[in-house]
Amino acid sequence: MPPSTITLPAIASRIQETVASHDRWRGEECLNLIPSENITSPRVRRLLTSDMGHRYRADDNFYRGTRYMDELETLAEELACKVFHADWASLRPLSGHVADMIAVSTLTKPGDSVLMVGPNDGGYEGLGASGGYTEYANVKNLFFPYDPEKMRIKIHEASDLIKETRPKLVVYGQSYFLFPHPVKELDEACRTVGAGIVYDGSHVLGLIAGGSFQKPFTDGAHLLLGSTHKSFFGPQGGMILGTRDVQGTVKDKQRPGLIDNAHWNRIAALAQALEEMHRVGPDYAKQVIANSKALASALDEYGVPVKCRDYGYTESHQVMLDITDPREIEDFTKRLESANLIVDRGIRLGTNELTRRGFKEDDFEHVAGLLSEIYERADLAKVRKESIKLRKEFNEIHYT
Repeated sequence: MPPSTITLPAIASRIQETVASHDRWRGEECLNLIPSENITSPRVRRLLTSDMGHRYRADDNFYRGTRYMDELETLAEELACKVFHADWASLRPLSGHVADMIAVSTLTKPGDSVLMVGPNDGGYEGLGASGGYTEYANVKNLFFPYDPEKMRIKIHEASDLIKETRPKLVVYGQSYFLFPHPVKELDEACRTVGAGIVYDGSHVLGLIAGGSFQKPFTDGAHLLLGSTHKSFFGPQGGMILGTRDVQGTVKDKQRPGLIDNAHWNRIAALAQALEEMHRVGPDYAKQVIANSKALASALDEYGVPVKCRDYGYTESHQVMLDITDPREIEDFTKRLESANLIVDRGIRLGTNELTRRGFKEDDFEHVAGLLSEIYERADLAKVRKESIKLRKEFNEIHYT
């Protein structure tokens, strides 16, 4: 129906129907394997609807009536520091990308260089690609020497590159993230040239919080930042944590040029997620990684091509399929969606959301069987029916 022919009452009704249809399909009938998505607990969702979502707050007390928001931010930052073993925290960034913008803007000047994982190796395009933020900040991109077979940074070559090019900032983290980065191994080279060390943990923030991936601050990072809704099970948004020596440079200078008002209902919800992570994060993170390994191994046995078999497949919430033909990827992901198996076009499979729904290793072996049926071009309707049945067996949110 063309937009010009829809009446306002019909639009209002359609909005409600569209959201209800989405909630029913994606929330109740699909197996979500997108690694950049997760689900929040009922408590977190309730806080997202609080009156704080309507309000402003400013550090200079320009707005009155903010005493509870003031208290909330203090509590939330204290929780974040406990969970991530940081000296300070800011929960104000509206996304992981904004957190990256703050890091680059405050720790570099135009003409400086930033070393990161390149987009062609699974690095974050929001920083490293043409049109990424580093281009707008007028800094030069340098890319880590990288082994695509092992999905790891080449340590010795990277050390030589750091000493040769003397980057102002070294940024770890990537979108295709299977294994920990050599932060500790390259710390001496970074400090020799005076490079700031930033760890973009957008994908693995929940695993870091659970103590099962790596410890960026112990290994030498000055900043840990990222999205709060991927392996970390908070609301959509961003967070920055840091060491004391960069607090004045980063946290104290983020407002007003990079962040003005924050979304205080989101910060309230994130504080609740941090409290949950503080209690159950270790168990959750261990199960996520165990589930990833089980999914990868089962897929391999079924004959679905999986990356890094010789290196244990993965140490994170992600499993990477080894499919490179764009036409095959497009066809496969569409057929998976038709069978209510939701993935992205990067062919990254994430175990984080289904782990939160209570899936264990045996359940992911079942998921692998469904994926393999689609890979072998089985009947879509049959697999979709099985996907819905499996999903409906898991109606509670765990690790809350």
